[in-house]
Amino acid sequence: MAQFSVHDAKTNLSRLIADALAGEEVVIARGNVPVVRLAPVAPRGRRTFGALKGKIAIDAQFDEPLPDDERDGWSLG
Repeated sequence: MAQFSVHDAKTNLSRLIADALAGEEVVIARGNVPVVRLAPVAPRGRRTFGALKGKIAIDAQFDEPLPDDERDGWSLG
């Protein structure tokens, strides 16, 4: 584990980011107290259009009006 002061981290931020991306544990400390750990962010997966096709079903009553007792519970006016 490499520990750096806030001042050193500001001065060498690009190198510390590279070290963290390479798998090293980088810790930034105030005085001798560790306060922050640099870690890579996991990449987001790509969304695929139609990925849930055939896995979701919409009930046949979906477009029908709500019954009066349910509709009265909504304050739409």
